[in-house]
Amino acid sequence: MAKYELDAIGLLCPLPVLKARKRLKSLEAGDILVVMANDPAAIVDVPHFCAEAGHDLLGMADENGVQTYEIKKR
Repeated sequence: MAKYELDAIGLLCPLPVLKARKRLKSLEAGDILVVMANDPAAIVDVPHFCAEAGHDLLGMADENGVQTYEIKKR
């Protein structure tokens, strides 16, 4: 298992999810992708993407206007 980061700060819907999807395709099952975004729609879009794609959303945090999502690839 490895941990990777994706900086999607400044990107608007649907780009944070599209970039996360693309990055997750190159990872191994069990790897973790930490996505950082400040798009207000990401709060809905990222959990929905994880549920639809079958990935595990391990956690979400919001600090100083930046949301962080920890996604485990299935």
